[in-house]
Amino acid sequence: MGILSWIIFGLIAGILAKWIMPGKDGGGLIITVLLGIVGAVVGGYISTFFGFGRVDGFNLGSFCVAVIGALVVLLVYRKIRE
Repeated sequence: MGILSWIIFGLIAGILAKWIMPGKDGGGLIITVLLGIVGAVVGGYISTFFGFGRVDGFNLGSFCVAVIGALVVLLVYRKIRE
């Protein structure tokens, strides 16, 4: 995927992760995009490591993995900011 696709994919995953787990994050659009991109990468790595599958483009499985990864990254981000 191109870098623009990952940014859009990360933005959507980051926004959905913040919607699922609301709270005070203090981050704007840039933090949301970075959270989603890092979440997609982390989610893809974790799912591949445990054998659940891999992130291979824009599909529902990849999107779920990206959102779960973004939730994990959001949780870690909140713990660090405390």
